[in-house]
Amino acid sequence: MKIEEVKSTVRTQRIAAHSHVKGLGLDEAGAALQSAAGLVGQKAAREAAGIVVDLIKSKKMAGRALLLAGPPGTGKTAIALAIAQELGNKVPFCPMVGSEVFSNEIKKTEVLMENFRRSIGLRIRETKEVYEGEVTELTPVETENPMGGYGKTISNVVIGLKTAKGTKQLKLDPSIFDALQKEKVEVGDVIYIEANSGAVKRQGRSDTFATEFDLETEEYVPLPKGDVHKKKEVIQDVTLHDLDVANARPQGGQDVLSMMGQLMKPKKTEITDKLRLEINKVVNKYIDQGIAELVPGVLFIDEIHMLDLETFTYLHKSLESPIAPIVIFATNRGRCVIRGTTDIISPHGIPLDLLDRLLIIRTLLYSTADMEQIIKLRAQTEGLQLEESAFGRLSEIGTNSTLRYAVQLLTPAHQMSKVNGRSQISKDDIEDVHSLFLDAKRSSKHLSEKNNKFML
Repeated sequence: MKIEEVKSTVRTQRIAAHSHVKGLGLDEAGAALQSAAGLVGQKAAREAAGIVVDLIKSKKMAGRALLLAGPPGTGKTAIALAIAQELGNKVPFCPMVGSEVFSNEIKKTEVLMENFRRSIGLRIRETKEVYEGEVTELTPVETENPMGGYGKTISNVVIGLKTAKGTKQLKLDPSIFDALQKEKVEVGDVIYIEANSGAVKRQGRSDTFATEFDLETEEYVPLPKGDVHKKKEVIQDVTLHDLDVANARPQGGQDVLSMMGQLMKPKKTEITDKLRLEINKVVNKYIDQGIAELVPGVLFIDEIHMLDLETFTYLHKSLESPIAPIVIFATNRGRCVIRGTTDIISPHGIPLDLLDRLLIIRTLLYSTADMEQIIKLRAQTEGLQLEESAFGRLSEIGTNSTLRYAVQLLTPAHQMSKVNGRSQISKDDIEDVHSLFLDAKRSSKHLSEKNNKFML
């Protein structure tokens, strides 16, 4: 049999607006490098964000809020995502937009509270009794069906487990046999069975079978050490919202009425404050006993000016809660009317009493040199080749219009270069697509000049 090299069918990861951002790009002393980890410029903002990351890691920032304020296209969302990258996967990061709170299904305050709870993690350490080892025997024992008929039922399962220290034969309930079948357990697999719940977890194939086939997709694991019956520490990371949902879900019966009742319920149900208080009590009890550890995460609310006066008031209460995450707001507004009012004007559209509680990080407009570096980063991320003159022209366009518009011209310019039979994007390709597509400034100028030609 001839094995030919074939092209992988695995999907290429989609390139998003901030795929190039890998961190804040700070040195060991906390000073921002000009271009590092996908970020360019904005040194003061990045250094301030670095201090915030240190406070979050030392758990001294819980219940506090941060505001990223600056003109559009100055990297506010990029800095927030860089903070998430610096914190790592173990710290919950929940992004949302201010307009998300306006839902027809649930209250505005409920949407905010759900996202608050999603941003607070709980690391639970449990010591469980388990039976762990390599399966040496798996024999279901059948008996006559007590309901009559010709079929037979499984009364119990005999399983043999082997470790480096010894072997053990277990007689298991038939319900565990179903779990074994779901995990597709065979003789030679390494598994563990929880003594209390009967949950089965297949860890892989024993490495003693590694030479069984020349080519195989199995993951091989070493033979477990110690006894078959042992105590094992299991670490589980959940959020408070996960606990809310798990306890709010009704445990209905299997009869027709119960199932119909569950189908008739709306898609989204509100979780009561009473349930959340009960869960908080249990969580605090676990923390006091040392079973669990609270991990305050980050809630990022973009376009904060979209919230109204009621939700701003609710944010006060949520930030003062004993269990609260770190909240990062972002806005591109200057002085404007607070939503939900007609005549109250405030900086960034945020009430002054909430603004007084925030640490504010300012982002500034990029220089032409910074824009050129960012465009080079995006071109590298998207796998595009550009001539130097094309980079210069794009940075000029970005200075006159916006950085976002300049970056968006990259892909059409690449298509234009392919049509013209070039492997690299030239300055002429940039000029061509710039004449085809309008930016916001040129579009508004065209509207003001031809206003009488458009319908009112």
